Amino acid sequence: MKEKIEQAAAMIQKRSSVQPRIGLILGSGLGVLADEIEEADVIPYEMIPHFPVSTVEGHAGRLVIGRLEGQAVIAMQGRFHLYEGYPLEAVTFPIRVMKRLGVEIALITNAAGGINESFQAGDLMLIRDHINFMFRNPLVGPNDSELGDRFPDMTEAYDADLRRLAKGVAEKLGIDLKEGVYAAMLGPSYETPAEIRMLRTVGGDAVGMSTVPEVIVARHAGIRVLGLSCIANMAAGILPQPLSHEEVMETAERVKETFLRLVKGILRELPGRSG
Repeated sequence: MKEKIEQAAAMIQKRSSVQPRIGLILGSGLGVLADEIEEADVIPYEMIPHFPVSTVEGHAGRLVIGRLEGQAVIAMQGRFHLYEGYPLEAVTFPIRVMKRLGVEIALITNAAGGINESFQAGDLMLIRDHINFMFRNPLVGPNDSELGDRFPDMTEAYDADLRRLAKGVAEKLGIDLKEGVYAAMLGPSYETPAEIRMLRTVGGDAVGMSTVPEVIVARHAGIRVLGLSCIANMAAGILPQPLSHEEVMETAERVKETFLRLVKGILRELPGRSG
């Protein structure tokens, strides 16, 4: 694993002199943020040793390194999912590489279905905590203590100080930022109405097919995490219409300006800006 991380990081460092402090993982339809990065070096995933390749619509499959709102950033314009058939090590490999490159904070985003009936499509939700209904953990197997502790604490998987900062930014910008618990399912089929009722009963506010593996590995690596969900549709059984990926993409397009304002506002408020 360490050799693969070193090889991927070395290739990226040859392409860009920027030393990123903040990592951005951009979910379905949210890759537009990477287009805002200045002095950008763009690297297709297939050029990076040991990187998987995105196969889902709305995931461009490029790594973008540069500056955004005065911060040195590295952005994944598209992520990997277990349902694509990749092993957990591959899904979370970019987080390991980000850590090797110097990333201290990860802003992890996704498109999700709303379970909380006070939500509506187009809302943005700050992730307070998660429930892992994928029933798989990327840390299973031998532990390399140089990468992280055998038993990482997940009491505060989503950094409380970063959440406070995000809420303050949203208030300043007049953005109605919801907050809740993200439930991760394996996919790729959408959930059934019965599954959604179950998730609501155990405390889920939104549901999706990503994020949790990356968050677990980020915390294992000592990276602070801020999570944001775009509520792309209401989950199964809440509204009468069927669910579709097209609706997810349409909603992400509709809320992109609000999403951009919020994330850029958060980056402006984080310490460590230059210029």
